[in-house]
Amino acid sequence: MELHSETFNPADFTWRGLTLTPAAAAHIHELVAKKPELLGVRLGVKQTGCAGFGYVLDTVTEPAKDDLVFETDGAKLYVALQAMPFIDGTEVDYVREGLNQLFKFHNPKAQNECGCGESFGV
Repeated sequence: MELHSETFNPADFTWRGLTLTPAAAAHIHELVAKKPELLGVRLGVKQTGCAGFGYVLDTVTEPAKDDLVFETDGAKLYVALQAMPFIDGTEVDYVREGLNQLFKFHNPKAQNECGCGESFGV
C-alpha cells in the first residue's frame, strides 16, 4: 500500500506526548481559577511566518472531539490530533523575559526557527 500525504492519519501513530513545566502548569491553573468555565489551554499550529509554522494558544471551555489531553499537576493542555506530527515531544514552559511573561515551546521536531522566534520549520 502506498502512503500519500492526503491519506495521512495521525491516529495511526504512537505519540510521545507533550509536557508542561511546573511554571506552565501553574499559569494554566491561574487562568482556570480566574474563569472557572475554562478547562485548560489548547495548543495548535498554523502555517505562518518565515519559517513555516507558528504556535497557536487558546483557552478551552469545551474540548474538540479530536483533542488529545496532556495533564500535569491537574493543569490540562489540549492538542488537536492533526497538530501532533509537528509538535509531538514538545515541552511547554512559562517564562519571564524582561517585563514579558509568555509560553515558550521546546520542540524537538523544530529544525529551524525564525529570528524572532515566532515561527518554526519541521
